[in-house]
Amino acid sequence: MIDLTIEIRDIIAMLVSVICGGIIGFEREYRNKSAGFRTIILISLGSTIFTIVSWHGSGTDDRISANIITGIGFIGAGVIFKDRISVRGLTTAAVIWTSAAIGMTAGVGYHALAFVLTVCTLCVLVMVSYVEKIIADLQKERMVTITFINN
Repeated sequence: MIDLTIEIRDIIAMLVSVICGGIIGFEREYRNKSAGFRTIILISLGSTIFTIVSWHGSGTDDRISANIITGIGFIGAGVIFKDRISVRGLTTAAVIWTSAAIGMTAGVGYHALAFVLTVCTLCVLVMVSYVEKIIADLQKERMVTITFINN
């Protein structure tokens, strides 16, 4: 017999995950990053679904959690680009990893914590950019004196 029952707590977990992923994804989309609105929502939701399935399958199963983390690491590695001088995409990779963790948090039913972690993540993404600008401005303020002596 096919079981078609859906627990309300699972639906709530998925909704919380979509909202949290949407909040973080909006910031990434607004900044025109490679992993934007849809991607972050799907990462968060996917992690929630795997966590729910793990929970229903055999209670808590740390192997599924470990595999979520490994799989998300693989996705995050795909957004990191190395140029000759610099590396880009590290923050986006970290956001992907954090969004998966928030999805897992929602999946186990810690909805309030998922929202708190979302706000913390958003604060880091928004506020730290201001601090980075201040640091960049401090680094640019250099006085260089060049003297040429013509013999």
